[in-house]
Amino acid sequence: MRPAAVLLLAAAALPLGLAGCVEKIAEHKVRAALVDAGLSPSISDCMARQMVDRLTISQLRKLQALQGEKRSVMDYVAAVRRVGDPEVFEVTAAAAAVCATGLAR
Repeated sequence: MRPAAVLLLAAAALPLGLAGCVEKIAEHKVRAALVDAGLSPSISDCMARQMVDRLTISQLRKLQALQGEKRSVMDYVAAVRRVGDPEVFEVTAAAAAVCATGLAR
């Protein structure tokens, strides 16, 4: 393979590799925000995996503002509803449902 072709392939693959890195960083931040909001680490881990691809960065920032004492999943979902963003609420409620019931882990 010619050097120019190798460089072209490497340049094409770089964004794909970076996208995976960014997704992992975002998932970690979502998980940390959920733990900071008072949810258990195991529920937070499950919910973060469900939510990270479905919310925008600005929507995820809204969730970071919900820090608090330890609370139940239902209390957290109620707090998210008060944020006033229907999509954030729907995604969070769906993630909470599948994670709290054990359908997703």
